[in-house]
Amino acid sequence: MPFWGRYVPVGERQAKAEKQIAKLRKRGKQIYPVELNGRTIASSFWGKGWCDHFESFSDFENRLPRGRTYVRNGSVRHLEIQPGLVKALVAGTSLYEVEIATTELAPSVWRAIKKRCAGQVGSMIELLQGRLSEQVMSIVSDRDNGLFPKPGELKLWCSCPDWAVMCKHVAAVLYGVGSRLDTHPELLFVLRGVDAEELVSTEIALPTAASGAEADALADDALGDIFGIDLDQEPLPPREPDAAPEPKATQTRKRTRKTRKTEATDDDRPGNRASSARPPAETASRATTPSRPATPAQGKRRKARSKPLPPFEPTGEAVTALRERMGLSVSEFAETVGVTPATVQRWESIPGPLRMWGPKRKALEGIYEATRGK
Repeated sequence: MPFWGRYVPVGERQAKAEKQIAKLRKRGKQIYPVELNGRTIASSFWGKGWCDHFESFSDFENRLPRGRTYVRNGSVRHLEIQPGLVKALVAGTSLYEVEIATTELAPSVWRAIKKRCAGQVGSMIELLQGRLSEQVMSIVSDRDNGLFPKPGELKLWCSCPDWAVMCKHVAAVLYGVGSRLDTHPELLFVLRGVDAEELVSTEIALPTAASGAEADALADDALGDIFGIDLDQEPLPPREPDAAPEPKATQTRKRTRKTRKTEATDDDRPGNRASSARPPAETASRATTPSRPATPAQGKRRKARSKPLPPFEPTGEAVTALRERMGLSVSEFAETVGVTPATVQRWESIPGPLRMWGPKRKALEGIYEATRGK
C-alpha cells in the first residue's frame, strides 16, 4: 500500500468535514464558509487585485494553483479575517486548521498612500466598490507599496502533515480571502490595521441644511445595503413609554391639599388660638405616625434608578447623547475619538445600531465609562 494512504473522494471529505463543522456550531462558534457563484473565485477590484497580487510573485505562482480546486469545490469551510490574522478551516483528509498572519501596514507606507490619494477619493462607497480613478487604483494596489501584503510579510501555518510552507490548504485560503473581499472589501483594511475612512477626502463640507443631512443618510443607507459595514439600518427596539401625565383634576386636588397645608401652618404660628388649642398628645401622635408606603409606580421608579447603567451600545442616538453630555461640538468630539468630523456627523444621522469595531468602539466605550456618572 502506498505510504500516502488511501485517496479520499471529495464527497466523503465534505461529509466528514460537515459533521465536524456541525459540532463547532453547537458549541456556539460562528462559521463563515467561502461560497463561490460558479467557478469565478473573485470578480471585484479588491478581490481580483488580491489574487493577482500573489500570483505575481514567483515564490507563489507555482504553489497557488493547487488551492484553486480546493476553494472551487467548497473545501474552505470557514474563513474569518481579523486585524493581522486570517483563520480558516479547510476540508481535506481531515478538517485542517489554517492561519495566515501578516504584519500591519507600515505607518510610513500608509502615510504615503494617503498623501498620494489626497482629494481623489470622494466617498466610502466609491472606495470600497473600486470605482476609483486609474491613478488611485494603481496606488492602493501597488505591488511593493500598496495595501496588499508581500510574501515576506506573511507567516503561513497549517495543521496538515504536508511539509511545504504553502500547502494546498493554505493556497485555498489565500484564494478564499480574494473571494471574501468581493463582498466585504473593508476587511482588507481591517487585516492591515488601517482605517479606510482616512482615504476619503476630508475637505467635503459637513451638511448644514436638512437636505444635506438627508443626502448623507442616503449615502450611508446605500453603503450598508451594499457591504453591511459600520452601520445597521434595523430600527431600534421601541422605548418604554414614560409615565402618563396625571389628569388635571388630580393636579387640582394636589394644589388644594397644598393650599390647605399652608393655611394650617399659618394657624400654628405662636399666639394663634388654633396652635395653643391643639393637645400635646395629638402632636406626638403625628410625629410618630409611620410614613405612607410607596406606591407600585414609585417603587418601580426607585428600582429603575438603583439599577446599574447598561454597557455602551453604539447607535447614532447614543453617540449624540455622549457628545452632548461632554458639551463638545462635532469637531471637538471627532478629535477626542480620533475620527473625522464627517464620520461623527454620519454616525449621528443613522437611526439604528452602528456596526463598528477596533479603536473607534474602544474610544467610545472609554468615554462612556468616564462620563456615565455625569
